[in-house]
Amino acid sequence: MILVVNLNASVDKRYEIEDLERGKVMRARSVENTPGGKGLHVANVATILGENCIATGLLGGKSGEFIEDKLKDYGIKKDFIKISGETRECLAFITDDLVQTEILEPGPEVTEKEQMKFLDKYIDLLKDTTVVAASGSVPKNVPSNFYRKLIEMANAQEKKFLLDTSGNLLKEGIEAKPYFIKPNRDEIEALTGRRINSVEDSIKEIKEFHNKGIRFVVISLGEEGSIAGYEGKFYKVTFEKVKAVNPVGSGDSYVAGIAVGIERGYSIEDTLKLASACGTANAMEKETGFVNKSVVEELMKKVKVTEI
Repeated sequence: MILVVNLNASVDKRYEIEDLERGKVMRARSVENTPGGKGLHVANVATILGENCIATGLLGGKSGEFIEDKLKDYGIKKDFIKISGETRECLAFITDDLVQTEILEPGPEVTEKEQMKFLDKYIDLLKDTTVVAASGSVPKNVPSNFYRKLIEMANAQEKKFLLDTSGNLLKEGIEAKPYFIKPNRDEIEALTGRRINSVEDSIKEIKEFHNKGIRFVVISLGEEGSIAGYEGKFYKVTFEKVKAVNPVGSGDSYVAGIAVGIERGYSIEDTLKLASACGTANAMEKETGFVNKSVVEELMKKVKVTEI
C-alpha cells in the first residue's frame, strides 16, 4: 500500500478571469473548489491509476469537512487526524493568457498534542505500507524536523520514503536519508549554493545525495527534461512537448508515478517513464493533480530514458 502524507491540506479555489489588475474590481467567469495540497494530488493520481493508496494528515473545521467529503466522492481512502484549527484555503487566478497567480494561506496552528496524535496514527498506518510519499509544507507550530521524524520512523520499518518538499524541511529531511527526493534546479541551488548549468553539474549533485544515503534522486531541468540517479547509475529523461493547460500539480503527479512504479516493482526505466507520463498528463488537464489514465498509458510510450 502507498501511504500519502499531507500535513497542510487546503481547499483550492480556482478562479478563471480575463486579467488581473491591481486596485480594480474583477469578476470571475467561473469558480471551482477542490481538495488541495501536494499530497492529496499524489493520492488522487495514484488512485486514478488503480493503486491501493491511503491519505493521512491533519484536517480541521468546515474546510476540513469539505475536503473529507470530496475525497470520499473521488474514491480516495483517507485516515486523517482532526485538529481544532481551520484547514487553510488557497486561491489560484487563471487569466486568459493561461498565467496562474496563487495566494497560499500558511495553514492552521497545530498543538503539540495534535502532533503527537498524528505520529501515533502514522506509526499505526506504517504497518501495512510499502511506500510513503510526503509532500508540501507544514502548518504553523509544526517544526522543520517533522518530516525527518517521519522518515526515521519509516526507515526503522524498512519502508521506502519519498520526500517532496523544499527549504528547511528538505534540508532536515535529507539528513534522515529518505529513499527518494526530486528537487528542481532552483531548490538544489538554494540548498547547496551551487549553480546547475549542465548535465554534468546535475550528476555531481546527485552523487552528493547518493553519498548521504539517498538511493533515488531526480533533478528536474524543466523543459529540458530531468536527470535521475539510482544506485550509482544515471539517466537522462526526455519527453515530447504537449500543449499545457494547467501545469500546476505536475510535480505531484510525477511523485505519484514514482510511488506507483515502486509499489508495482517496475524497473527504474519504467518507473521514470510512468512518472514523466503522469506529470505531463496532469499539465494537459484543467484540474490540478488529475490525470486521464489512458493518456498516461499513451504518453509512457513517448518518454525516452537513456542511461548516461
